[in-house]
Amino acid sequence: MSCDGSTVRLPLHVGWRTLGHDLAMMRWIDTHCHLDAAEFAPDVVAVRARAAGVGVVRCVLPAVRVADFDAARTLARAFGDGYALGIHPLYVAQAGEQDLAALDAALTRHHDDPHLVAVGEIGLDYFVPELAQGVARERQDFFYREQLKLARQHGLPVLLHVRRSADQLLKGLREVGVAGGIAHAFNGSAQQAQGFLAQGFKLGFGGAVTYERALQLRRLAADLPLQALVLETDAPDMPPHWLYVTAEERTAGRAQGRNEPGEVPRIGQVIAGLRGIPVEELARATTANALAALPRLAGLFSE
Repeated sequence: MSCDGSTVRLPLHVGWRTLGHDLAMMRWIDTHCHLDAAEFAPDVVAVRARAAGVGVVRCVLPAVRVADFDAARTLARAFGDGYALGIHPLYVAQAGEQDLAALDAALTRHHDDPHLVAVGEIGLDYFVPELAQGVARERQDFFYREQLKLARQHGLPVLLHVRRSADQLLKGLREVGVAGGIAHAFNGSAQQAQGFLAQGFKLGFGGAVTYERALQLRRLAADLPLQALVLETDAPDMPPHWLYVTAEERTAGRAQGRNEPGEVPRIGQVIAGLRGIPVEELARATTANALAALPRLAGLFSE
């Protein structure tokens, strides 16, 4: 979207070369990218153009609260991307049942919008101690299950926030039943991974897999069936190792690197290396997997 609100048309195929690979014909999808975040406000058009320039042909923009629904939708439609509508578990403390009603209304109102591809970002976050117990935990679970019901009602897959909560998320999926989706930023066990796959989900891998110390995550990225994987950035958060700046470096005045959807191909190269396969194969598979997880996204390629 330009400064005057007009539509920006980005190229779908732009040749580039990096790390010795000719990636001109590759197409990548960032299945989880918060382009509506404040960090991108000054230069979001340039950010999306850079991603297009390295072959990121589609992004998925998940909203995290009702107040963000319009921004995510506007940006996605401007760039030819997909968007999802949902209430993030870290925002449910400020939300009420009127927000669930607003989500239901938005899903109904935009049902025929081809850019609406999922309900999300929804889920459970038990990493934050005060959210993992008592009333806060019960509230998270209530909003999670209610949003699963809305996804089932509207026939949409879901984008799941999974943070030390995989087993409880799986329990909800089994009990409510939805049309699949993506377990965003998956970092669980091999058994939990199989649980999500059995529910028809793909598993999102992003910047965390690029850290050598992430041994379990890298083993999963190497050993899971190729059809299980999709790529994501969670931009502007979860930077890959080449963008990470330590606390000491920040104290010394070095700025933290901002994650962008244009990092997807390099993340893909790391995973291809872990699996010992050509990066072209990884690109083809993860793109096909994203379209399988989010069927409406495939329709955007005909626009």
